[in-house]
Formats: sequence, C-alpha cells, structure tokens
Amino acid sequence: MDAPLIFRGMAHNNAWANDRLLRACEGLSPADFTAPRTGFFPTLRATLNHILVIDRFYVDAMEGGRLGPDAWADPEPCRDVPSLREAQRAVDRRLIAVVDAAGEGGFGRVVSIDRHSHVQRERLGRLLLHLFQHQIHHRGQAHAMLSGTAVSPPQLDEFFPAAEAPLRAGEFAALGFTEAQIWGPEATPA
Repeated sequence: MDAPLIFRGMAHNNAWANDRLLRACEGLSPADFTAPRTGFFPTLRATLNHILVIDRFYVDAMEGGRLGPDAWADPEPCRDVPSLREAQRAVDRRLIAVVDAAGEGGFGRVVSIDRHSHVQRERLGRLLLHLFQHQIHHRGQAHAMLSGTAVSPPQLDEFFPAAEAPLRAGEFAALGFTEAQIWGPEATPA
C-alpha cells in the first residue's frame, strides 16, 4: 500500500468511527451526556468536544489557516449531540479533503501550525499520524465512558465481517463514501 491509500483509509475510518460513536451518544439523555465520568475530561460532552476542537485546530493548519489556539477559546462549542455530530462531520470532511488533495507526494509538505508564541513546522504525514493517534486516544476514552451508561458502545476497532457488509455500506453511504472510493475497486472484496 502507498501513503495516499493508507492516509485516505485512516481519514475515512476516522469519520466513520466518529459518526458511529456520536450516533450511539444520541441515545443518551442530556443528563447522561454531561454526567461526571472517569476520564481525562470529566464528561462525554467535554471529551467529544475536545476531539472536535483539536481537529479544527490541526485541520485549519493543514489547510493553510492561522486559527491557532483560538480554536480552543470555547472548549465545548457544541452543547448537545446533534450539533456536535454535525460539526464533527464537517471537520471530518475537511480532513478527508486535505488527504485527497495531498496526492502522491504531498505528505512531505511542511505545515505551519500557529501556536501564538511561535509557529511550529511539521510535515503533513507526521501531523496526520499525530492527529489520528489523538482521535483514537480520546475516542477510546469516550467509548469507555459510554460503557458506563445504558447505551452500548459501538464497535470501532475492527472491520465488519462480510455478512455485515450491507450495514457497513449503509453507514458509509450516509457519510457520502464507499469502500471502493476509499480503497479502490480492486481492493473491495467480492
């Protein structure tokens, strides 16, 4: 596999995992969404908003923006699950567009990250790996928090078996993509 294919797969998987987790959270009451829980951030709302805020920070930099730390001026910009799901979907689409625009050789380009006190410079590929790790880390915390509620946490860490291909296809279609679009038609199993 080449870098564009791997990064494209990671960006789409990120969008799918975020959507699955947020769809599950739609089954929570507002009180359960904001109830104190054990984790780096004290609630599901705070944890999932942190993913959104940091995604906005890094995706803006990858797009050439200068948002910088102003991204986290409001650490919880979305007060409920529907608005959070919509905002997360929007930044996930932007991340996919960044990866798609990078093409074959673009993962070595230097991204300037405004940290207000200085500008950090990082290669796009390394920054993407950092961002994916950050998302997985905090989604795992939210997943564990969700397991302490009446809502079952969704499967996020492995591909569906072939028998569940229609379910996966339906979820992907709702997000606007297909496995063939991500991996190429030759990589999609028959």
